[in-house]
Amino acid sequence: MGKPKAPKPPDPRETASAQTATNIGTAIANGTLGNINQVTPDGSLTYSQTGSTKWTDPLNGKVYDLPNWTATQTLSPAQQAIKDQTDAAEKNMATLANNQSARLNDLLGRPIDLSGAPAAGNPNAINLPQYQQYGPGPALQTGLPNTGNVQGAVANAGTIQTSLGNAGDVKRSYETNFDTKRYEDALMARMNPQLDRDRAALETQLANQGLQPGSEAYNRAIDQANRQANDARFGAILNAGQEQSRLVGLSQQAASFENAAQQQAYGQTLQSGQFANQAQNQQYSQNANNTQLANAAQQQNFNQALAAAGFSNDALQQMHQNNQSTTAANNALKDQSFNAQQAQLAAQNAARAQYLNEMYAQRNQPINEISSLLSGAQVSNPNFVPTQGQRIEAPDYAGIVQQDYQNRVAAYNQKREGISNVLGSILGALPKPSDRRLKKDIKKVGKLDGHSLYEYRYKDEPGHGPKHIGVMAQEVEKTRPDAVSRDADGMRRVDYGRLFSAGRKKR
Repeated sequence: MGKPKAPKPPDPRETASAQTATNIGTAIANGTLGNINQVTPDGSLTYSQTGSTKWTDPLNGKVYDLPNWTATQTLSPAQQAIKDQTDAAEKNMATLANNQSARLNDLLGRPIDLSGAPAAGNPNAINLPQYQQYGPGPALQTGLPNTGNVQGAVANAGTIQTSLGNAGDVKRSYETNFDTKRYEDALMARMNPQLDRDRAALETQLANQGLQPGSEAYNRAIDQANRQANDARFGAILNAGQEQSRLVGLSQQAASFENAAQQQAYGQTLQSGQFANQAQNQQYSQNANNTQLANAAQQQNFNQALAAAGFSNDALQQMHQNNQSTTAANNALKDQSFNAQQAQLAAQNAARAQYLNEMYAQRNQPINEISSLLSGAQVSNPNFVPTQGQRIEAPDYAGIVQQDYQNRVAAYNQKREGISNVLGSILGALPKPSDRRLKKDIKKVGKLDGHSLYEYRYKDEPGHGPKHIGVMAQEVEKTRPDAVSRDADGMRRVDYGRLFSAGRKKR
């Protein structure tokens, strides 16, 4: 498998020349196919080649003959007869028009007489209305006269009495602590000397009676005397308590009298305060009523002033509206007068325009007659239908050449890639069994570095399995025995790395 060569690129001049020749041939063929003869009821259309034109290709100097075509249109006998008669009629009409045009020299040589035309309206004669402008509105009353101040407070009616004068202290206790012992001592001081005298007299009496102290009669008499003395003392104590009770009662009566007097004074003071407050309230009510009356009078004055101002403003507004209505009516009359003047001006201009149109119509009548004579009947030309001619598309010769070149370049690149892949797989592998005796389906596919390459399968592989590419060990052994080794069974192996790397170094 030798090293593949890159395909030669196409020559652009040759490609362009070939494309030009192809295009010219296609154009001539399409022109011939498009020149279709036609026959209609009104006539026929015939194409015929009338010579050719030489054209030289500026790129390569080649000369091409380009055919020239002539289209001939022929009327039918009926249409040809109409055309002949129309031509004769047009000739007669043209002669008549030529004779009639001689009159135009005199007609057009004289200007149009406008002496009898109505006068045009004079826009300067229209009096533009002087409109009356609305005057400013009346000065309305925007303020009211002073109707007095509104009283916002009631006059002072005096101070309300909120407390009462001191009516005296209420006596909440009375004297009950009287010295009873003093009364007892006073009574005892009066009784004890008498009791002592009575006891001495008793003892004397008993002694005189011969009763000795300690005797029963003596003790009984002394005991009787002691009881009487005690009774007398108890009576004195009782009298002292009664005196104390009498004094407490008198003290209680005095305290009650004093409290009753204080209560009477308090009641009178309270009544005086209530009377004073009632008088102050009555005075306040009178002051409030007076204030309300004054404010009501002020409000009445304000309402009357407001009503008077409103009435005055309404009257002024009514007068202003009356003036506006009068002004509008005057302006409407001026508009009516102005419109009437404009209508009169338009009527004058319309009458003049009508007169001028009639004069122009009389002047143009001969010209229109000549124009009518010069216009004759037209001949109907044959109506040829559009034909659907066959068209030959020019082949893209340049594109075909370029595509072929690209295909060959792609095949070249693919082949180089395949060789590189095979070489890479071979060089990157360990020594493989390459003995011819182990292979089947052997087919030579090329050479690489002077060594024949074969496509094959190993005998122990199925017949539909993928094929391998490599060398035959027997052939390599003849030229590169250093790259061949033998197994124990005598089968040969090839070291592809040594075989092809050495070969590349050698070159």
